[in-house]
Amino acid sequence: MVLMEMQYLPRVCTTVLVAVHLFALLISTCILPNVEAVSNIHNLNSVSESPHERMHHYIELAWGFSTALGILLFLAEVVLLCWIKFLPVDSGTVRANCSTPSPVQPGYSGFKAALASTIIMVPVGLIFVVFTIHFYRSLVRHKTERHHEEIEELHKLKVQLDGHDRGIQNV
Repeated sequence: MVLMEMQYLPRVCTTVLVAVHLFALLISTCILPNVEAVSNIHNLNSVSESPHERMHHYIELAWGFSTALGILLFLAEVVLLCWIKFLPVDSGTVRANCSTPSPVQPGYSGFKAALASTIIMVPVGLIFVVFTIHFYRSLVRHKTERHHEEIEELHKLKVQLDGHDRGIQNV
């Protein structure tokens, strides 16, 4: 019974994996024409009117789904498929070409292969998660620094236009 339920896990994982990537593809396909249209126009006001600016949360969601969730689902699917492929599906039942049942033995090479695939993929998944967090934090730090530099530049322009420094509020 458990083996039959395990056979459905890769199907569910594959379905979710495909749905996640299709969602990311849909967002990318819908946003790309707007980005190209804005990049061809030299009017700065058109950038704020473009839907891709208003929908940046959806774009980030699609990116997160496609990269982070998609890769984690793919790693999970590899592990699930290894367990289903290497564990004997016919444990406790009669094989088609044999007349005796073959129970799962602790020393069974299929069990060892499935366990080895899990042992390999768990560190790979952890490394992926750590790298993703580090990379995302680096992007956020860069964006924050860039915005801080822009605020300082605007303050310098204000001081030049006003002719004196009235102080700046740090946020």
